[in-house]
Formats: sequence, C-alpha cells, structure tokens
Amino acid sequence: MTEKILILDFGSQYTQLIARAVREAQVYCEIIPYHRAIDYTPGLKGIILSGSPCSVNDADAPMADVAAIAGRLPVLGVCYGAQLTARLSGGRVERSEKREYGRAFLEIKHRDPLFASVPDRSQVWMSHGDSILALPDGFEVLATTDSIPVAAFRRSGGEGQPLYGLQFHPEVFHSEHGRLMIRNFLTETCGCRCDWTPSHFITDTVEALRTQIGDGQVVMALSGGVDSTVAATLIDRAIGDRLHGIFVDNGLLRKDEFRQVLDTYSRLSLNVRGVDAREHFYTRLAGKSSPEDKRKTIGATFIEVFDREAHALTNISFLGQGTIYPDVIESVSVHGPSVTIKSHHNVGGLPETMKLSLVEPLRYLFKDEVRKVGLELGIPGELLFRHPFPGPGLGIRILGEVTEEKVRLLQEADAIYIDALRRHGLYDSVWQAGAILLPVKSVGVMGDERTYEYTVALRAVTSVDGMTADWAHLPHPFLGEVSNEIINRVRGINRVVYDISSKPPATIEWE
Repeated sequence: MTEKILILDFGSQYTQLIARAVREAQVYCEIIPYHRAIDYTPGLKGIILSGSPCSVNDADAPMADVAAIAGRLPVLGVCYGAQLTARLSGGRVERSEKREYGRAFLEIKHRDPLFASVPDRSQVWMSHGDSILALPDGFEVLATTDSIPVAAFRRSGGEGQPLYGLQFHPEVFHSEHGRLMIRNFLTETCGCRCDWTPSHFITDTVEALRTQIGDGQVVMALSGGVDSTVAATLIDRAIGDRLHGIFVDNGLLRKDEFRQVLDTYSRLSLNVRGVDAREHFYTRLAGKSSPEDKRKTIGATFIEVFDREAHALTNISFLGQGTIYPDVIESVSVHGPSVTIKSHHNVGGLPETMKLSLVEPLRYLFKDEVRKVGLELGIPGELLFRHPFPGPGLGIRILGEVTEEKVRLLQEADAIYIDALRRHGLYDSVWQAGAILLPVKSVGVMGDERTYEYTVALRAVTSVDGMTADWAHLPHPFLGEVSNEIINRVRGINRVVYDISSKPPATIEWE
C-alpha cells in the first residue's frame, strides 16, 4: 500500500514547494484545495496545511475543520495553516506591529522530534503580516524568533493526533533546516517509511494502466519531449503495440529532429508513426505574421492532422497524454468548488467526435520526477535532459511570417549554437537556449562583396522552473566563436546579437 500525505492548499505561492519537499523525502503526496472533502484512505499518513495570501481574520478567510482533521491524523500547519490552527482552537492571532518578511533566526525553546538534528539556532524564512500573540489552552511554544513569541508550537497532552504549527516557511530554500523539519514530521510523527521511488512508481503505474485500459487501444500524440516520451514508454510497458503513437513533423522542429526522435522511439521499441506534414503547415502559415495568429494556426493545423491520422486507426478508445502535476495543480481553484483541468498543449481542443477516455500516467509527477522515472525506464539522457522547446516550435522563434527558407536558416543557426554549447560543456549550465530569426536585414561585408542579410539573436537563460529567469552570462570568447561560425556557415545571415534581458520584464521566448 502506497503511503500518502495530503497538502491542503489555501492559495500560497509556496504550496508546490511543500509537495516537492515531501516527494524529495520519498513520500508520495497530493495537493488538494482546502475546501475539498478529505478521503481518509488507509494509506493516508498525515495532513499539511499550507500558507495563504489571506489573513485568518478576514471575513472571507479560507477555513478548514482543523480539529476534526487532527482528531484522525497528524497535522502540520505552515504559516497561515499555523495561524488558522491557533485561531480555531481559541488562540489570538492579530496584525503584527512588527511584521516579519525574509530571513529570521529560529530559537528552539523545547526539544521535540520535529526538531531532531536541527541546531538550537538556525535561519528560517518568514512571510507574514499576522502573528500568533497567544496560544490556545493545551498548546505550548516550541520555538521563537527575535520578533515573534510563537514561531513554532504543538498541542500538548494526549488528546487526538500530534498537531504542530510553524509560523515560518520550512519548504523554501532559505530555511536552512526546514526540509529536515518536514522530513522529521513525515518519519517521526507520521511514521512514513520514505520508500516511494521511481522503481515503485513504475511498477504501480504499469499495473494501474493495465487495469484502466484492459483490452483497449490507445492513441497518443508524441512531441519528442520528455513528458510525452516517458508517458508513452509507461503505456507501452503496460499494453505494448496497442499504443499507437503519432509524431507530426510540422516543419518547425529543430534541425534533423524528426529523424532523430523517430530513431530514439525505434530504439525504445515504441509503436510510433511519423507524419511529414511540413508543406501543409507552411501553406497554412503563409501570410500570417502576428504571434497569436501563428500560434492558433499551428495548433489548429496540428489538431487537424492528428485527428485525420487518429481516425485512420480502428478500435481506439483511449487518448494518452503527457500531463504532469503542475498542469493539474494550476488548473484547480482554491477559491471555489469548481475544478477545471487544463488542456494539454498538443491535443487541446480536439474535435468532439473523438470520444476517448484519457490516460495520463504522469499526472501526479513533477518534471524532475518524470526525468528520474525516464532514467529508470532506460530512456536516453540526451532526450530526458534536453532544454524545453516551445509547442509551436520555431514558428515563434521566427519573428514575422514563417517561410520554409526562414525555417532552414534558423535550423542551421540554432544547430550551430546548441552544438557549440554542448562542445564547450555549457549546455547543462543553462535552462534553455535557442536562436531567434529577426525580421531585420542589415548591410555587411564578406570578402569584397556587400551583403544585405538577416540578423539572428541568441538567447540563453538560467532558471529553476521558467517562472523567472536570468540571462546566462556566457563567456564572450564563446559568443564570438558562435557568431563567426553562424555567419561563415549560414548563407543569408550576416549579423548575430545576444539577448541580455531577464524575465521579468521580458519573456524567455520572443513571441
């Protein structure tokens, strides 16, 4: 039986970090909105209450029956979760005269299993305007900071299950020993075995897929990316050639990518059909120059091609998708009862004539976990650890109208750039890199000839998740080498520039 921790989400920007900390301790967890009914399955070992942008004293503050939950399972309240626990139990929570944002130093006053191996004084990360000024009867202070009297507390005595509150955020990087505290809660308080590994996930998922699919057949759009490849490999482990993969060449892939990806799928023994639809996409994109028009055209044309290819198959009853957990989390509102699942970017908006049930084997995994599962499945590292690539492909890296000739120019320049990053050992140090073809021509001189050719911008960023990004400080000699190689080898480009904009205010992609 798989052990599980539930995280009740009250809207904090850090909720996913709590989940990551629990997963890193090799314990399976799920995030659900605070108002969702809790399913007390036998494997459920504990509950974590997240932070929130709200105040517990707001008239419409999000609420949960903490006493009822803590009567059945161990509970850890984080920031808002701690304040809510204190207030609902009879304590006093008020707007702080001295608010805490940023670093603070935790002073442990009473030793507890929650603080096993944690120093008496350590740095933590605060982000709150309210403070717990008085604990309810039956609770005791475990730790303080210089600014607040109650930084950590627990319910004392033998009533109910263990109940803790932390005024700080243990899940963020700046809380030096915060993740150890979370692990202590999992092991010392909840009794978790911490044995949820990629190998166990694969075994459990393959068995679940066999049960879900039965004797049915699955069609799936593959992109050559990490998520769809790992998802397809899992489905293949369960049902073999009853998975029918479709990989569409939209003419906007990287140089030689169509052939390389199909070769990889062949080595993995996946049943995948490659569809050359380049001319069809170029025809549909003719005359379109605005980013939104291009995105819509690429998406609609993909759906048209995929629908045609899927309908050529018979007895298909399931649609495979590479949906991962951040997609699911982002689509669930914590402010109301409605739940809307976000459509996958490759198959969103499929025609209603395709009455298929979804198969999403990765819907509870984060990206780094998908990669670990992929390694366990034997998927080549060069595919698993490739940089992110936009769904519309080079169509949004060619500013203005897309033509076959512009695609060829950009593919060549991009290949030179990415190959150089690999050759110089820089590829893995950046989160994403690529070349952008600008709708700008400039005068140049090559030999005795005057040229009037395109400009290419090189983009490379460092990031954790793409939400924010800084421009990568690549060595100047490297950039000079790449510029010379592109200009000398790609006829039609005579100028190379480097983008030094961060996100925000800029975006990673130019369109």
